[in-house]
Amino acid sequence: MAGPAPLLSVRDLGVTFATPRGPVRAVDSLSFDVPHGRTLGIVGESGSGKSVTSLAVMGLHTGAEVTGSVALDGRELVGLPDRELNRLRGRRMAMIFQDPLSSLHPYYTVGEQIAEHHRVHFGTRRAVARARAVEALAEVGIPEPGRRAGEYPHQFSGGMRQRVMIAMALVCEPDLLIADEPTTALDVTVQAQILDLLARLQQERRLSVVMITHDLGVVARVAHEVLVMYGGRAAEQAPVEALFASPAHPYTRGLLDSLPRLDDPDDVPLRAIPGSPPSLLDPAPGCAFAPRCARAAAGTEEERARCATERPALGGAGGPEAAGGGGVPGAPGVSGAPGVLGGHTAACHFAAFPAVAAHEGTTAP
Repeated sequence: MAGPAPLLSVRDLGVTFATPRGPVRAVDSLSFDVPHGRTLGIVGESGSGKSVTSLAVMGLHTGAEVTGSVALDGRELVGLPDRELNRLRGRRMAMIFQDPLSSLHPYYTVGEQIAEHHRVHFGTRRAVARARAVEALAEVGIPEPGRRAGEYPHQFSGGMRQRVMIAMALVCEPDLLIADEPTTALDVTVQAQILDLLARLQQERRLSVVMITHDLGVVARVAHEVLVMYGGRAAEQAPVEALFASPAHPYTRGLLDSLPRLDDPDDVPLRAIPGSPPSLLDPAPGCAFAPRCARAAAGTEEERARCATERPALGGAGGPEAAGGGGVPGAPGVSGAPGVLGGHTAACHFAAFPAVAAHEGTTAP
């Protein structure tokens, strides 16, 4: 029996930019779902397509070709006129951007900016919108919200500006919140406060959240599901516990291995992934990670040729068909459709699913 429909459903999303050197396909055939009240973490190196994906969901790309399907609560957003999108942005879906100082207007007080957001969507009077702005600042933990609402962005610290951005994003009580690296420029203590705030607001309002970050610690703390992106494509998708316990894709394993460990000696260098991210101007026909992949390099000549020439499909433990419902029910990696949350899938010819044989009556090592 099928479960409830997800709030956000993305299918075969593609984003292509025209450049003087040729088209750049920044996002390629990406699919994922975000259920009501859940958090999807999207991780990957810089240039992997994380922010481009979030802007495509919000309909904020200008001059780019966006293909595929983005559905919010069943309503298709790709191709929707700007006037219709403007009614949804802020009201049904909202976004927190990376740099709050550049996102806030320096000429207006923070209270005016939050109140304007409320007036646009609800048509309230200035006094009512101002009062709601003060309430929103109080909800995100800003002290003396009545006074601070009359101050300008430069009068706030980095952490407080990020709280203002969260207040602005949530003042109209949207169903979907996209947070694009909201803690990147903050120190560890303030970062923890912001993450706790987002978790509390999500629980109180049953928000669906897309958390975009390159920080695996943030993902481990807040996400229910994880999508790992590489070269504009999905490399791996899994529940957060499964991904950290048993990463199936060599790229995911490399990201986890690059984290510093408390039990490492002080003189041990950090483990980096060799090589550089792929060029999106001239993408390789096969696996985008193959030139950097130790697993491919250690394979046979036939296996290396396959990685270099054949693009791997996003599949579960039983192969690509398992992700489409063709695998054994209850087996690792099986989910309802390609890219649907809840299963463990990876786009690798030799994905390391440790429990593949479990449903066959044997115990995986």
